[in-house]
Amino acid sequence: MDDTLKRYRESIDNIDAALVFMLAERFKITQAVGRYKAEHKLPPADPGREDSQIARLRQLALDAHLDPDFTEKFLRFIIDEVIRHHERLREG
Repeated sequence: MDDTLKRYRESIDNIDAALVFMLAERFKITQAVGRYKAEHKLPPADPGREDSQIARLRQLALDAHLDPDFTEKFLRFIIDEVIRHHERLREG
């Protein structure tokens, strides 16, 4: 493997690691939100919040020259997982 390809791959590896740690931090916070919602008898999902987040992140994607459809799919996957966690917390 040549040095250029090796450097590219090292950068990709670093970015992947950062993404994993960012997702871990995000899920720590959403777990706290889920506990709060369960304690206060709030629904696990908040469609209005989800819609505004998707719209906001679609615009960020456009600004960053990233496909907004991809961004929405990625965010929807995360939101669905968070809701699943919140439902589990509500059920005890």
